[in-house]
Amino acid sequence: MASPATATAFLAALRAEGLDVVEVGDWRHHNRNHKGPWGPVHGVMIHHTVTQGSARTVEICRTGYASLPGPLCHGVITKDGRVHLVGYGRANHAGLGDDDV
Repeated sequence: MASPATATAFLAALRAEGLDVVEVGDWRHHNRNHKGPWGPVHGVMIHHTVTQGSARTVEICRTGYASLPGPLCHGVITKDGRVHLVGYGRANHAGLGDDDV
């Protein structure tokens, strides 16, 4: 377990690895933190989002749905390899994960 990195440190780490990062809106403050604290971090969760086109995928992950508000994750990796940062902090992601992982 670890405390979450700051948004600035997260962005710097991605760029230090040579990734092409797209900052979407006010991603650093777009979160669900009003529902409770974010952390500690146990690992990384990767899931597949099925939509038509990269722009739609980024939009859904940022804004969510009527029944599940966004952000749904912190970043979206599109087919061209770019990382779109859509939120940072607590998110309505793919679930709690497994404590054994």
